[in-house]
Amino acid sequence: MNLLLDTHVILWFAEGGGKLSQAAKQALCDENNVRYVSIVSAWEVAIKLKAEKLRFDGGLSEFYRVLDRNDFFEMGVKRKYLSLLNGLDDIHSDPFDRLLIATALAENITIVTADENIHRYKARWLW
Repeated sequence: MNLLLDTHVILWFAEGGGKLSQAAKQALCDENNVRYVSIVSAWEVAIKLKAEKLRFDGGLSEFYRVLDRNDFFEMGVKRKYLSLLNGLDDIHSDPFDRLLIATALAENITIVTADENIHRYKARWLW
């Protein structure tokens, strides 16, 4: 299965996974699954670190090390994601999450997230 990890999932995974659901832990540890991280998540971490709304030991460099050490593949942003973004219902106001939803829809990929607002969209999700 192809998985798109929400930002909090990556951060919780890096902290040892204690906040992750059992299903999320299993999916992340299953070697048959391909785990993707949107560059949007790195952007969100960078912004929140700078604004001091997030503490993450090692900062953005450590965030990237977590991706690299765990074979999480980085995804860029494509035009089609932005086109889909404009058509999304106004359920979720977070611009980072809205772009993750559009990415998941465009790529037909499952989002791993605890965010119940994301669960309200037609994108496939796992938690």
